[in-house]
Amino acid sequence: MTDALIAITVLWGFVFIYAVMATMDFGAGFWSMIYLNREKTRATNIANRYLSPTWEVTNTFIVALVVAIYSLFPNATYTLGTILLVPGSIILLLLALRSAFLVFSNIATEYRKPLTYISGITGIIIPGILISVLPITHGHYIDYIDGTANLNLQKLFTSPNEYAFIGFAICSTLFLSSILLADYSKVSKEMDAYKAYLRDGMILGPITLLMAFFVMLTLKQEAQWIYDKMMEDLPLLLVSVGFFILGGLGLFLPSFFEKGVRGMPRITVIAVTIQYLVASYVYGKAHLPYILYPEITIHSAFTDPNSFRAVFTTYIVGFAILFPGFFYFWTIFMKDKRYLQESLDENGKNDKS
Repeated sequence: MTDALIAITVLWGFVFIYAVMATMDFGAGFWSMIYLNREKTRATNIANRYLSPTWEVTNTFIVALVVAIYSLFPNATYTLGTILLVPGSIILLLLALRSAFLVFSNIATEYRKPLTYISGITGIIIPGILISVLPITHGHYIDYIDGTANLNLQKLFTSPNEYAFIGFAICSTLFLSSILLADYSKVSKEMDAYKAYLRDGMILGPITLLMAFFVMLTLKQEAQWIYDKMMEDLPLLLVSVGFFILGGLGLFLPSFFEKGVRGMPRITVIAVTIQYLVASYVYGKAHLPYILYPEITIHSAFTDPNSFRAVFTTYIVGFAILFPGFFYFWTIFMKDKRYLQESLDENGKNDKS
């Protein structure tokens, strides 16, 4: 494996981790808004309790992603920065707006409802814009004028493939967040919220699968080169569909561990995450060796070997330090029963007040 291939693997790892964590995070904000006035289910409390500590952790990965692009593929940063100026600026603005309102929603209690609506709406718009980066890299929407790459916004926003990706991102955001919140509700013994999120997952799962097929259909029409390369790994795509079906069964089958309770959301979360991992591997492999088709490859944009080794070593040391902390955080967040009960009791008192 060459240094450039190792570097792009690290970068794609950041993309995948951030994509999964961010979709769950953004979706939790949306569900908090949807269930805001349905106090009986306490689904908003569950969403807020997931959202409160995780959005800060999630944002660390987007910083690592930007730094990785700049340090590992510096020769691509100018072109990427030029064509992504408009969508990138919108993403940063919405992230800043959402983060600000998430903070103030816990302080300015009299404005909690409008602040929740704003954070929920931005939380569903951001994934759609973020995923727009992928069809842009397919090269179909780039015009070169005097050797400078320019994004053709008219061509981009009249493309079925663009809207297929946006629809897939929004559906994935809502689906992943609903099944995780269902699992979290079950652990927290909030069965009304669990039933609500389980129902949402049952509805959104088939829609998400249909949107994935729509992405493939439009890819064939607009980016034949990447579609053909993905079809070379058709067995892996079928494996990913199999994991998705397994995840769907986890929502409908009765629980083996609790009598009278339908659904095993933990199995669904694991199976669907593996499905996204396999599918993203097939897509990422098909995208190689291009960062931006057909002008920029991982080899032409790669940094010098000495810089790569220094950056790669830094990332290894950094994650060796951070990973135990992330694991401990997740253990407390999902398994500490005293923390779960105390937080729910506190939320209940806040609702009554």
